[in-house]
Amino acid sequence: MRGWIILGVGVGLLYYLATETDKLDEPMAQTDALMKKVERKLDSMTGTKIIKVDSHISQLKTEIANRLTKAELAALDSILESEQTVLEYKDEYCGGKASRFSDLSKDNQIFICDKLR
Repeated sequence: MRGWIILGVGVGLLYYLATETDKLDEPMAQTDALMKKVERKLDSMTGTKIIKVDSHISQLKTEIANRLTKAELAALDSILESEQTVLEYKDEYCGGKASRFSDLSKDNQIFICDKLR
């Protein structure tokens, strides 16, 4: 009986932290990002779609590689990981009211957006 009470209190505490506070927002966002990344990897590994090599994107990478730092190059690799990530980046950071991508400098973000159009 004591085990059920402890379990109930634990679940109640977890529910409270998840709904009423912002203590679990960051870990939940990290978990969601990790799950999306895993799903994309699994889709690319198990998918039977024909993968078209986009020379435009590979050309972009070679064109901008000398302008980027190592951290920015890693961010660019994550952006160019799949067609879905490129579309997500364009939707969020290349529009008229685009937000700032924290891993890239403003000039490099504008350059990448111009090249992806």
